[in-house]
Amino acid sequence: MLLLLWVTACMARAERLRISFRSDPATSMVVGWDQMMGDNPVLYYDTQSHQGDVVSYANQQGVDSQNDYAGMQNKFVRLQDLSPNTIYYFVIADSEGVSQEYSFETLPDDSKERISIIAGGDSRNYREARQAANLMVGKLHPHVVMFGGDMTGGDTAKQWIRWMNDWQLTTSPSGRMTPIIATRGNHEYSNTSIVALFDVPTESNYYSLPIGGNLAQLYTLNSLIPAGGDQAEWLEDELIRSHENVYWQLAQYHFATRPHTSRKAENNDQWHYWSKLFFNYGVDLVVESDAHVVKTTYPIRPSKKRGSQQGFIRDDKRGTVYIGEGCWGAPLRDNNDDKKWTRASGSFNQFKWIFIDREGIEVRTVKTDNSEEVGNECITDRFCVPSNINIWNPSTGDVLYIEQNKDVRYIGESDSNLKVEVLDFNATSKDDKKEIKWITKNENDTVNFELQKAKSLGKRYTTIATVNGQGSSQEKNYYCFIDKDDSAESAYRLKKISSQGVTLFYLR
Repeated sequence: MLLLLWVTACMARAERLRISFRSDPATSMVVGWDQMMGDNPVLYYDTQSHQGDVVSYANQQGVDSQNDYAGMQNKFVRLQDLSPNTIYYFVIADSEGVSQEYSFETLPDDSKERISIIAGGDSRNYREARQAANLMVGKLHPHVVMFGGDMTGGDTAKQWIRWMNDWQLTTSPSGRMTPIIATRGNHEYSNTSIVALFDVPTESNYYSLPIGGNLAQLYTLNSLIPAGGDQAEWLEDELIRSHENVYWQLAQYHFATRPHTSRKAENNDQWHYWSKLFFNYGVDLVVESDAHVVKTTYPIRPSKKRGSQQGFIRDDKRGTVYIGEGCWGAPLRDNNDDKKWTRASGSFNQFKWIFIDREGIEVRTVKTDNSEEVGNECITDRFCVPSNINIWNPSTGDVLYIEQNKDVRYIGESDSNLKVEVLDFNATSKDDKKEIKWITKNENDTVNFELQKAKSLGKRYTTIATVNGQGSSQEKNYYCFIDKDDSAESAYRLKKISSQGVTLFYLR
């Protein structure tokens, strides 16, 4: 007993650890904790394990930000200039002693690397279910967790301390931690909770992060402030900046725009300000929470035309897939509001397990209640499927695949009011040349086309031709341009310029 007391006295009193991001996940990490006792904490870190021998670590950094919030003394160290795709080991030392050694891994900055993500939300009520899901995170070892809000039920200090205690289950027995990208839910009663406890990069709780270099861009939005106004303007600016330069675009936020339970209202502002932008700029996957049911959709786009339902219609070529809706421990609700475009729905504790690479996205729904029975054989391979894991297998299949769409993706109004429509745009190789073709309809307005080219996806486009429109003499107009300077990796895009403005079409 005396030996145990001596060991405890020599341990740093840094508890309730969590890690997150304020900037590029490939080169940065925020380490946060609750400083229970002790003074002058310093974080020592290295790419080699030193088992807590403080003097052996190559780097050290003091606290960059701190606050007293939710009954905790929250300390944050903001590490920068880290090496991508690298494991770092660290300890926290203070006047009381030295913590155990922990580790984290920076994300790759190369789009050739595969990424594993766990996404879910709503952990607020039932600790046993929450703890089971957290334990599953530790076993699956993703690069990151996208958490959709409603961590606690009442945003109280007692509840947050319990939540942070439970979050420690996401850390493996060896001390390997998983970063969280946090979203505000309606049970976080102010933006301050997410800022103070996870050190997110903006007071507004909406922000954007690259994932895997230019593999993906993640937009985290705030459902608890107006969807329009500053937030919508920011989102469109981010989409304009990023959408041509990445392979995939993801979004997360709390309220489901079209919940799959009748207990929840529709969120028409999100539909108007966000869903239209998602389609206009080619967002591929959206993760929602709040409703406490399970859902996946087919690719859909905003529409009020014949065949649509609740403002969406299925569009397998150009649509956005929506998944969710919570179930990390909050009270389950009936999935009694399916739509024409619902792929599958249910009601059970779960989160989404997502693999992303250049070729596609795989989404699995993991039932989390049996996490203690799930094997540990995949502890060093985050893409391994462990024994006894319970992956949901509805009639539509246990894996939702989103493939890179080589067809045209439309950038502009979702149900276009523009009179001129481009029906097709494609580029094919022929006799060491590229043949670029497009078809228009309703060309009863003065229109010009600007053809642009880049060496490859994500590179800068330059204009290679301007083509005058043919006019409305026929129902459809057919265009062809021969690019004699062909390159197998070339990417093309087309701008339509008319009195209604500029509309952009492009090949992904």
